[in-house]
Amino acid sequence: MVNAVGMIEVFGLVAAFVAGDAGCKAANVTIETFDRNKPANADSLPVPLIVMVKFRGSVEDVRAAVEAAEAAANKVSGVITKHVIANPEKDTEKMLALNGLDKN
Repeated sequence: MVNAVGMIEVFGLVAAFVAGDAGCKAANVTIETFDRNKPANADSLPVPLIVMVKFRGSVEDVRAAVEAAEAAANKVSGVITKHVIANPEKDTEKMLALNGLDKN
């Protein structure tokens, strides 16, 4: 069975660590590698780096983790967006494995 995936994009690496920690404490989930994005308008953002945290687990646990992560990240620098995919397709799984942290 494929695990659900929950994604939350936050402003900055500190918020990502805080969100990931809160999500893991709130539910039985694991975290996949963080992903980063530095958009063209980075200088106009509260923090010029966007980081995505991805949680894996049951749908219920992932939803709980994302909600806890959102609350925690909003206390640091803010949340851009969040989403839960209950049953990702194989091709979506391939894309979820990509990340920008290992690139310059």
